[in-house]
Amino acid sequence: MTSACPSGPTIWTGARAQTYRLTQSCCLVHLASLHQRRQQQRSDSFILVIVLSKHIYLSVSGDSGGLTAPASPSPVPPVLTPTPPPRRARVRYPAMVDVGKWPLFTLLGAQEVSRIRQACVFGTSANEAIYITQDDEVFVFGLNCSNCLGTGDSQSTMVPKKLDFLRGKKVVSLSYGSGPHVLLATEGGELFAWGHNGYSQLGNGTTNQGVSPILVSTNLQNKKITQVACGSHHSLALTHDGEVFAWGYNNCGQVGSGATANQPTPRRVTNCLQGKVVMGIACGQTSSMAVLDNGEVRDQAHGKDGFILDSSLRSSESQSKMLYSTIYIKEDIADYRGLCVLQVFGWGYNGNGQLGVGNNGNQLTPCRLAALQGLCVLQITSGYAHSLALTDEGLLYAWGANTYGQLGTGNKSNQLSPVHIMAEKESRIVEIAACHSTHTSACKTQSGQVYMWGQCRGQSIVLPHLTHFSCTDDVFACFATPSVMWRLLSMEYDDFLTVAQSLRKEFDSPETADLKFSVDGKYIHVHKAVLKIRCEHFRSMFQSHWTEDMKEVIEIDQFSYPVYRSFLEFLYTDNVDLPPEDAIGLLDLATSYCENRLKRLCQHIIKRGITVENAFSLLSAAVRYDAEDLEEFCFKFCVNHLTEVTQTAAFWQIDGNMLKEFICRASRCGAFKN
Repeated sequence: MTSACPSGPTIWTGARAQTYRLTQSCCLVHLASLHQRRQQQRSDSFILVIVLSKHIYLSVSGDSGGLTAPASPSPVPPVLTPTPPPRRARVRYPAMVDVGKWPLFTLLGAQEVSRIRQACVFGTSANEAIYITQDDEVFVFGLNCSNCLGTGDSQSTMVPKKLDFLRGKKVVSLSYGSGPHVLLATEGGELFAWGHNGYSQLGNGTTNQGVSPILVSTNLQNKKITQVACGSHHSLALTHDGEVFAWGYNNCGQVGSGATANQPTPRRVTNCLQGKVVMGIACGQTSSMAVLDNGEVRDQAHGKDGFILDSSLRSSESQSKMLYSTIYIKEDIADYRGLCVLQVFGWGYNGNGQLGVGNNGNQLTPCRLAALQGLCVLQITSGYAHSLALTDEGLLYAWGANTYGQLGTGNKSNQLSPVHIMAEKESRIVEIAACHSTHTSACKTQSGQVYMWGQCRGQSIVLPHLTHFSCTDDVFACFATPSVMWRLLSMEYDDFLTVAQSLRKEFDSPETADLKFSVDGKYIHVHKAVLKIRCEHFRSMFQSHWTEDMKEVIEIDQFSYPVYRSFLEFLYTDNVDLPPEDAIGLLDLATSYCENRLKRLCQHIIKRGITVENAFSLLSAAVRYDAEDLEEFCFKFCVNHLTEVTQTAAFWQIDGNMLKEFICRASRCGAFKN
């Protein structure tokens, strides 16, 4: 709702929200008074001030705590300006990880990338990719090693192919092995698999490669799969009821059956897991891990006791975070201090101590990590042969192989039990990252700092190194070998706009503009403040002694509408999109306004668009606007294509002096020797 500003501060009841348009003279009085009243109410309301043009919009929202508006307005006349136009519909903008950091995704156009909701790069050389669109369509492209793309054939493809079999099935968990083979769990609890199957890691009872997605159902009837995890050649699946099933390669006991025979179909992991609720699973190359709820409450802070984890915490929403070689515990629990003690179990290969049980003997059945007893573990992630754990207090523990310094201990000695690292860092750690196909580790702190260590582009980094990245995913894109994704990337969308996006959105917007340019009978709506900030020409123009400063409409007759609009849009976006012929006019404008960067952009556009037909016209423009670099480029092009250029209309319409100068210059370059 929008209303005129009342003469005095008004507090509205319930969830009503008022937007006032105030002149600067009365804004501070109303804002201070409203703030004081709101402070007295102790409500969850907020006040938002937006400054556009010369006006200030004040938004008051939230419950009033029982206060009501005055029955009648104050007799003092209000200070008003015209009511602003209705608010436009809110638009959702992507807050996405830059998938372009992975070379494969440079094959996609900007429009296709904008449709991506989830994405994963995988494979022994990071040469395969899968992505899911906002419409829940699944696409794959890349090398297709071992039929891991699931396209029905063994052909590689640089053009994304759609997996129609999975269309409309919302993906909640995805993982890949080293063959590679791929597991995918849907929101409906179905489990699909395809790719390498030499050890029955697809769970279909055979060793035939899966050229297309197959539904894995043996021993999983009426089971809802919420998470999947892949080792090199074995597979794990977690059900909604907290049961773990395993199958595939089992030479080191990674299936947890108590033997070392391969397991061709899903088999429930029992022994120490029998009768317990498993919260999450993870895989190293030939090892497996699980986090269990043992029902014990570690703390009863804030007066909330008897808190027990139940199956509701394994919803599809929480499980969508449990991906690859990583275990997450739902954030709701992390925010609550009365946390349950979560037990960590590991089994399989343990030659480097990656199970953290204090020795380096393989474990054919799940074995508890005693060193983590009493800690509330929020996240566990497994690398090739090492593991990391993050507690609710932001403490980081590492154990296992350390050949490349992937434990971050400052040396290369393996650790058979978890050791606390990064203890000297002041900011608590909120995320850890590792992947079963790499020896790289990474973490992110509460202050947004991202650290990496281990094998980083061939170097062994033995202590956590502070990077300039904003997320742990960038570490694996730029420094891991292979440069796979350590988790399924989700492109989360929200209503947040950056400053650059906001400026771009408001260009030529009549709703917020305070100035119009009239060019060729058409209006271009702009904001004086933006023009003054971005252009020295306008900074000088909008001064009190210039007549333009008092105008609401400024006539422009020196330049065409496309040229002037492109110039103004450049001030809002830093981009220029014009054909070479119009770029000549923009080059003239840039020269007149002393906009050197724009001048260089125009020259770049002209160079990219030069042809035999327009070459001499562009050369003439370069000479006229004193663009030496462009002039040299156009001259060389004309000489290299001299016969064709001299037959164009532009060549014979050129000024006589210009023509003579060109002929003389061309002769000095030897253009007429033959």
